[in-house]
Amino acid sequence: MNNRLLNDSNIKYIVLLHCLLFFFSFSGVFSKFASKQDFLSVKFCLLYVGIIAILGIYAIAWQQILKHIPLTTAFCNKAVSIIWGIVWGALIFKEQVKINMIIGAAIVIIGVIIVVKSDDTKPKSKVKEVSADE
Repeated sequence: MNNRLLNDSNIKYIVLLHCLLFFFSFSGVFSKFASKQDFLSVKFCLLYVGIIAILGIYAIAWQQILKHIPLTTAFCNKAVSIIWGIVWGALIFKEQVKINMIIGAAIVIIGVIIVVKSDDTKPKSKVKEVSADE
């Protein structure tokens, strides 16, 4: 199958990307919990270290995933973390989910689908490597 995004290998990396974005979404949860603590208290510092650890793991894994899928596809999928923010707000912080949030999340999902589909239809560009001898 020549389709760049729909082969088994790329589907695996897109699934890994979404698992990574799920993991990344917890940095927002840790941030919100940290904001409720006294500055430089033990709880604040532990939550802050947790945020830094999540972001560090995310940065390394992000670079590894970018080796296998196009940057535009990966970056537009990052917007899915907005949806996780809504989910965590409702489940953990008991925030009310409003209709405009649902509409916004739907727009994000539609945008992700459009970008991924447009990446599917683009032909692969072939870049000719030029050696130093030429």
